[in-house]
Amino acid sequence: MTREKANVSDNTWLDIISEQDSRLLDHFRDKFVVHPKLNRQLVSFQANKDRPAFRWFKFKEAFSASLVELLLQKYSIKSGRILDPFAGSGTALFAASNIGLDSDGIEILPVGQQIIAARLCLECNFAEEDFRTIKRWTTNLPWRYSTEKTPLCELRITKGAYSTETLENIERYLAAIRHENERVQTILRFALLCVLESISYTRKDGQFLRWDHRSGRNLRGKVFHKNRIEDFNSAIVSKLIEIMDDTAQTQKSLMPRSRGQIKVMAGSCLDILPTLRENYYDSIFTSPPYSNRYDYTRTYALELAALGIGEHEIVNLRQQMLSCTVENREKDLMRINPNWSAAIEIADRQELLQSILGFLEDQKAKGKLNNNGIPRMLRGYFYELACVIFECERVMKNNALMFMVNDNVKYAGASVSVDMILSEMAEETGFRVENILVLPDGKGNSSQQMGVHGYEPLRKCVYVWRKND
Repeated sequence: MTREKANVSDNTWLDIISEQDSRLLDHFRDKFVVHPKLNRQLVSFQANKDRPAFRWFKFKEAFSASLVELLLQKYSIKSGRILDPFAGSGTALFAASNIGLDSDGIEILPVGQQIIAARLCLECNFAEEDFRTIKRWTTNLPWRYSTEKTPLCELRITKGAYSTETLENIERYLAAIRHENERVQTILRFALLCVLESISYTRKDGQFLRWDHRSGRNLRGKVFHKNRIEDFNSAIVSKLIEIMDDTAQTQKSLMPRSRGQIKVMAGSCLDILPTLRENYYDSIFTSPPYSNRYDYTRTYALELAALGIGEHEIVNLRQQMLSCTVENREKDLMRINPNWSAAIEIADRQELLQSILGFLEDQKAKGKLNNNGIPRMLRGYFYELACVIFECERVMKNNALMFMVNDNVKYAGASVSVDMILSEMAEETGFRVENILVLPDGKGNSSQQMGVHGYEPLRKCVYVWRKND
């Protein structure tokens, strides 16, 4: 924070931010397009709920396959290879593959890696004998007769998540899985991940797991009742049947030769992007974690525990992910890649971003933030994405399009126009902004922010950037 701004009042800070935001809005005014076909279902998991294969695992942070199809059609992308640096559950990869595009993805979260691996296993490697084995599991329920148990990994955050009977069934199921071949094990383990939330005392709720009062935990605040907690046997059988039925349906509708190839790279895009070839990709379609403090290692704690990810690994994973939680420490970006000095300078020059960071540091110094990690988180978020944008421009072919789905946010009463800040960074990196597609109905700021600062609709957008020739 500069000395002349050290004693600036809150209102003056907000006026400065508002003025800079208005100037940036004037710059991008002709790029904003309210797209009538976009809605919150399309840019979230909601529209996947009725789509075979895409509906198997409820990855709430995903966009829909229909959104990918809509934009690829609108911008006439019919061939080539796409990249998704934040692949998640693989929605962009599989939607693009289904229309014949080859797709590469980068994903750091083991849950996402498992979802993609299971789908690829079913599409490429599953034999008729394997399908018959899964069918046998849905009719004979072999885990019920198992005398063996494989202990389920438990984290502090997942302790007591299941009833005694459910936990026993899970551990017998995990033991019985080991007697099958690797392909069948992949699908059986994936089906378990799909049902964990429904058979537990928990529900995914933004930044954390919400606990049902029946869990026996010492809970504070309003009593939460999640209605029906599913029986393990019926839940796992129903999921396996759904997976098999959907697979049969998609195999009939899509000839294998018409699909594009899919490759997934496990790890952080900050580490992997710099290793990729220059001028290689025909398009990028992605949605990074939003700067909303959601911690995926907590949201998906049940699934991570079931995959055997322990406490120490969780801590390391959280730090390796894109900074979007208050627990993220600052990353040494120049150590990761010395070539990122230009990207860091672009973030340093972004006027609106620097004013927002200055205001938040001032709020921290005055003791007005509900968490002092917010300024560090937001700074890390934008500086890391500046480096991601730099690498995306490098690996894309000239004139190629990049699509990014993201939300604007608000902290301490200051609106953070993520769409315009990132788009201006993209311009300085070597993109031109084709459009910023806006959902007709904005999202409200958080309930906590509303209580203090009132309701303010926040833009949810799809950015469309084209690499300059």
